[in-house]
Amino acid sequence: MEKGLIHLYYGDGKGKTTAAVGLGVRAYGKGKKVLFVQFLKDNQSGEIISLEKFNDNFLVLKGKPVKKFLMSMNTEEKNETIEEMNRLFDNAINKATREGYDVIILDELIDTINMNIIDISKVLQFIRSKPQKLEIVITGHNPSAVFFELCDYVTEIKKIKHPYDKGIKARDGIEK
Repeated sequence: MEKGLIHLYYGDGKGKTTAAVGLGVRAYGKGKKVLFVQFLKDNQSGEIISLEKFNDNFLVLKGKPVKKFLMSMNTEEKNETIEEMNRLFDNAINKATREGYDVIILDELIDTINMNIIDISKVLQFIRSKPQKLEIVITGHNPSAVFFELCDYVTEIKKIKHPYDKGIKARDGIEK
């Protein structure tokens, strides 16, 4: 049995999710079973719409859409989001481990840790006790140093220039 490795795509540049999705599509193309989970997003991005057209071997596991940044939420909305993101994480790791997935992509997981939504100890416990063959892909901004030690692949995606800096909003099919 092949040993599944751990990937981290992080940084302030555009392309973390795109890289993770690309790896997932590659794995799917070679007959692997892929689970894609996206945290803190609205479930309406172009990649989600495309991936949902694949068969059951590429499953997009969605939670309740997140329509606001955490800092813009009131206390009740924050608590609901924290509860929902933890439920989504728990469902994802249970599904990945019990249903024999080859790859799990946890998009924006690092950000949930940084915002104290999902406890880092829960994430580290999952990574350290994962099924041997499970490949894990994690994305986000500013990961803790423990991820640099734990991950087999660490890729920084650095922004040099981005249209958002000029006030250009995210465009359908390009940034979202």
